[in-house]
Amino acid sequence: MLPRRVRSILNLHDMITYYSTANLFGIRLKHHSGMYSAGSISTELPRKLKKCERKPWVTHINELKRMARRERKERQMVKEKILGPPENGLLVKELIPVAHDVFAARTELLACVTRVAKSIVIYTCSLCGEVHVGHPPHKIRTCNVAGSLASKEHSWKLGNVEHILPHVESFHLYDRIGRAVSHNERLEVDQIPAVNELCIQAGIDIPQYPTRRRVFPAYNLAGKVIDFEKRFPKEDRSSEGIETFGFWGNRKKSSEENKSIDVNADEAQAVAVRGMETWGKMRSGISKLMQKYAVQTCGYCPEVQVGPKGHRVRNCQAYKHQMRDGQHAWQEATVDDLVPPVYVWHVQDPKSGKPLVNELKRYYGMLPAVVELFAQAGAKVSCDYTGRMREDVALPELDEEKWVV
Repeated sequence: MLPRRVRSILNLHDMITYYSTANLFGIRLKHHSGMYSAGSISTELPRKLKKCERKPWVTHINELKRMARRERKERQMVKEKILGPPENGLLVKELIPVAHDVFAARTELLACVTRVAKSIVIYTCSLCGEVHVGHPPHKIRTCNVAGSLASKEHSWKLGNVEHILPHVESFHLYDRIGRAVSHNERLEVDQIPAVNELCIQAGIDIPQYPTRRRVFPAYNLAGKVIDFEKRFPKEDRSSEGIETFGFWGNRKKSSEENKSIDVNADEAQAVAVRGMETWGKMRSGISKLMQKYAVQTCGYCPEVQVGPKGHRVRNCQAYKHQMRDGQHAWQEATVDDLVPPVYVWHVQDPKSGKPLVNELKRYYGMLPAVVELFAQAGAKVSCDYTGRMREDVALPELDEEKWVV
């Protein structure tokens, strides 16, 4: 036993010396077992959080504490703090075209997904909610929720567009730097798609959802925002000609509005290529907007609020919501919170008609459901998802899998 350990230590020492020498002289080396390496880089998916776990912080918690202490000291000094856009209520002029592009991209993406979903079947599990794109559905046993089968097999049923592109809503704010929506106002304030609310705050004007556009900036004095503009100026007539409706009204959903949109393409492949480009354009545009315009999300549930602070509606039912009296645990949001990428198993050969089996699940890759839908329709997948597709992994047969090392 001792000589084997000695040999292992010596081999490890030789390997470290080998790579250290190569790095010292700037030599680019292949894998130590280069003849067996395919040169692929596998990207790990985000780990699925437990119900008791909080979402990862975008900014480290220690940095947030330092910022809070610094702001507390500034409030004690009682001095004026000049704010820049959009904190002072003004728009960031450079991001107004980006907001229009994102709004148009979302409308076009919904139209493309609706068109392609007519030719490719979408399945969802009636127990755990897992999604599969294409026929037949996979046989991977990952259904592990209360009421599931003992074999952990999924109970499939037909799904729709909302299963691969979830509808995330946010309260619409007339004044983005005003006070937050209270619990008693939850039925009086409209909820609209969070991406649309982000575009409205970034400069898009929609008559159905008026918003306040300031001419003069607001100031910060001892931690309080001081606004010198009139609350409702006489020349502000943005609410004229608007049909008001409340929570109980019959308003059109976004999916119904997009049914009449003409995508100007007859073939599903052309629509899929167009939709794949729109998907990347929309996500990159949202990322640019979120660098300036704050978006908040609950650390335990999918609730999202576009604006510098979260609302005060007590409707959180996640982990330890009793201790917070139903209040949300607000933190900084990411692009995945506004546009959740529902990851599904990637089918390398959709035309084969063979389902994915549980014994070979470690060889399969995963993709966002929208990307998988367009990929099966014939669109080329972006290089950003190459590491998650695992196209370079050769799938063994069931009788060969036991011999794989």
